[in-house]
Amino acid sequence: MTTSTDTGQGGNGTTGPDAGTGPRAASDTGSRSLRGMAVMLLGGASNQAGAATGALAFPVIGPVGVVAVRQWVAGAVLMAVGRPRLRSFTWAQWWPVLSMAVVFGAMNLTLYLAIDRIGLGLAVTLEFLGPLAVALAASRRWTDLVCALVAGGAVALLMRPQPSTDYFGIALALVAAACWAGYILLNRTVGRRLPGIEGSAAAAGVSSLVFVPIGIAVLYLNPPTPVALACAAVAGVLSSMVPFLGDLYALRRLPARFFGLFMSVHPVMASLAGWLVLDQIPHWVEGTAILAIVAANAVSAGTVGRGGPERG
Repeated sequence: MTTSTDTGQGGNGTTGPDAGTGPRAASDTGSRSLRGMAVMLLGGASNQAGAATGALAFPVIGPVGVVAVRQWVAGAVLMAVGRPRLRSFTWAQWWPVLSMAVVFGAMNLTLYLAIDRIGLGLAVTLEFLGPLAVALAASRRWTDLVCALVAGGAVALLMRPQPSTDYFGIALALVAAACWAGYILLNRTVGRRLPGIEGSAAAAGVSSLVFVPIGIAVLYLNPPTPVALACAAVAGVLSSMVPFLGDLYALRRLPARFFGLFMSVHPVMASLAGWLVLDQIPHWVEGTAILAIVAANAVSAGTVGRGGPERG
C-alpha cells in the first residue's frame, strides 16, 4: 500500500480562480489532469505489482521477512527524499510521528500476513475498508450510507461460513484496514504540525528501525536467497517509493474527488496482479464482493462535492 494517501487531501491548484481562464488555461488544466490520472494508474499498478513480487519471497523468508526488508528500503528512500530535520522536532510533533510509525509497520505486517493466507486481491480489498470507513464516518449523505451498507454486505458475504473460509486471514486484513484508517487520521495531524513530507518520511524511518531486530531474527532463522531478497527489495521500491512520489504528483493535479475515485481501482489491480504473478484466481463469490466494495468506494469518492440530500 502507498504511504502518502490521505482521504480528504488533495487541494491541487488546478481549479478555482487561480487556474486562469480561457481556452489555453482550460487546455493546460486538462493536460495536467490527464498526467495526474496517468501517474495515479501507474502508481496503483506499481503498488500491487510490488506486493505480488514480495509475495514470491514468502516461501523463503516468510511475510515478516518480506515486510522487514520492505520497511528498510522504504525508510531509506523516504528519509532521503523527505530529509526531515529530526533534531528540530518538538514532542508535539514527535508523538504523532511515532504513532504513525507504529501504525505504518503494523498495517504492512498484517496486510502481508493476510496476503499469505487469503490472497492479494481479497486482502487489499478488505484493507481498503479503512479509508472508506474514514470517509463515510465524516459524511451525512444518504449516498454514503448506501455505500456503507453495500460494503458491509460484501464483507458479510466474504465471511459466510464455508469449510475453506480463513477467518484469521480475513481478521488480519481487517486489522490492516483499521491501521490504514488510523494512519490517515494521524497523517492529518502530522501534516498540520510538520511541513511537506517530513512527517511521513520520519515515520517511515522510525518504522524501518523498529523492524531491524525483527528482520535480523527472521532472516537468521530463515536464511534468504539472493532472489528472495531482491523480491522483497523490489516490493519496497514498487509499493512504497513509486506510489508515494506518484501520489504527491497526482495530488497537485487532480481534485480530491478524482484522486479518491482512482484509488478505488487498487483492489481490481491487486486481483489482476495476484492472478498474473501468483496464479491466484478468486472464487466468483469473492470476485462479486470485491467489485461491490470497489463500487461503493468509487461511488462515494466520485460523488463528493456534488451536493445531494443529507441525512437528518
